[in-house]
Amino acid sequence: MQTKNLVKLKPKERELLKQLISKGKEKVRKITRCRILLLTDDRKTDTQIIEALDIARNTIRQVRQRYVEEGLEAAINERKRPGAPKKFNGVQKAKITAIACSEPPEGRSRWTLRLLADKVVELRIVDTISYKTVERTLKKMNLNHT
Repeated sequence: MQTKNLVKLKPKERELLKQLISKGKEKVRKITRCRILLLTDDRKTDTQIIEALDIARNTIRQVRQRYVEEGLEAAINERKRPGAPKKFNGVQKAKITAIACSEPPEGRSRWTLRLLADKVVELRIVDTISYKTVERTLKKMNLNHT
């Protein structure tokens, strides 16, 4: 099955892709995208490319489409990924740290991560927070409370 997004690499592009593959210093996903473009330029079918590279048909289509619409750089490089939004800001992190450094609740010798998480929610610093998020926050602040 051939695609409507025909790839016709220029000689310089073809040489660049071959160099990227042969050096082996790029990420595997980038090298795979380079191979997809080279095989497509060699007029291999989607099925032949799938068998050769052990990848999904949709990956082939996406790489080809990005090459045709946006060019070589867009086709072989990853787009920026936004990631998950920040759970809380610097002020909230400072408050969590301050609580962790404060006296523990009565009857306790120290703060546990779960106690900290409960206290942070109780004080309405954040709506919800897991003890693991508290742990990561304290670790990033170089605070080892345990």
